[in-house]
Amino acid sequence: MKNYVLIGAGVAAVGAAEGIRSVDKDGVIYMISLEERPAYCRPLISYYLEGRTDPEKMKYRPDSFYPEMKCELVYGRADKIDPDGRCVYIGKRRLPYSELCIATGARPVSLPIPGKEDVVEKFYFMTEDDAKGLKNSLEGGKKSVLILGAGLIGLKCAEGIHGMAGDITVVDLAPGVLSSILDDEPQAIIQRKLEENGIKFILGDSIDRFENNTAVTKGGKRIPFDVFVEAVGVRPDTELVKDMGIVNRGIVTDTAMRTAVEHIYAAGDVAEGYDSSTGANGILALLPNAYMQGYTAGVNMAGGSAVYDDAIPMNAIGFFGLHALTAGRYTGEAFVNKTEKTLKRLFFDGGRLAGFMIVGEDVNGAGIYTSLVRSKTVLTEEQRRELEISPTLSVFDAALRKQKLGGL
Repeated sequence: MKNYVLIGAGVAAVGAAEGIRSVDKDGVIYMISLEERPAYCRPLISYYLEGRTDPEKMKYRPDSFYPEMKCELVYGRADKIDPDGRCVYIGKRRLPYSELCIATGARPVSLPIPGKEDVVEKFYFMTEDDAKGLKNSLEGGKKSVLILGAGLIGLKCAEGIHGMAGDITVVDLAPGVLSSILDDEPQAIIQRKLEENGIKFILGDSIDRFENNTAVTKGGKRIPFDVFVEAVGVRPDTELVKDMGIVNRGIVTDTAMRTAVEHIYAAGDVAEGYDSSTGANGILALLPNAYMQGYTAGVNMAGGSAVYDDAIPMNAIGFFGLHALTAGRYTGEAFVNKTEKTLKRLFFDGGRLAGFMIVGEDVNGAGIYTSLVRSKTVLTEEQRRELEISPTLSVFDAALRKQKLGGL
């Protein structure tokens, strides 16, 4: 009987457990959780701050999932992997494994800013505990909040606390918001929406130092604040395997989620898996991708056969009712339709939809665009013109509609 060890207890680890059980009903599964709770949907922590959800509703699987999967949750930090002895150490506990999946996710980046150590109320915005700590801090009154980072994490934090904070200022070195996924036109639409809701921005600048509860930027601005949130980005948590020769930006895997070390797999935000939009490996940090990578790893760990070779970069985000969706790559011939408050770009390459960007429009049906990017469907000129007007099911043949869309 096999022993499976999953380092991490997030979405990727849940996927791995389900993948294992699809093949092996009896092997022992250990899931190591650094947080003192089972898997939950981390993107929901901003909604928790807004009061739109609670810890119970944030659970990714019900409590019954773990006994049903015959999966033992082990709370603590994995300290060391011994690939020769095939075991993982958690403090004094030694867990032997037949197959191992590393699903440690990502950790927040912390910048060495002079004076930061003297800031009393400072937070990241990655976990449920981060959100709870921030909420408790803001319940004491209308405090001024300074957020460093205008990426997705920083902006979702700003949205989540806007009803509790006295004022919110976001600082970022980039000239626009969400600079890793958008360019100037969609950035401007989203920034205006956030500013309409009272969020202030200082862009193209960075924090040089802290003087108690005042941040001084390199551009000379002084920003007094009560609470500081650092949201400058994340990096794959590869610490456990940094000396094994399997790390580039993340842990490098093949399409079966195997690493170059025998019996070790990786999945989720820590993994550098195959990106079908570019034909090369990359980090595709989003929840559905983490699950599918984990499930694929689990099937193969249990002796089955699975590949995950159609992953693409995707983002589905929204702020104060304004939605933005992106997928694929932004190269090739572009179709553009824009107004002051909306933008749609479709990128065509060799008769295929290579990627898209939609901001502010009705996003219903955008899944059709995503499916076309993922499947690399070749389009006729007529189908392309139809897609430029709106996403339509008619671009799929009957067999593909039945397979992907339930026969519609």
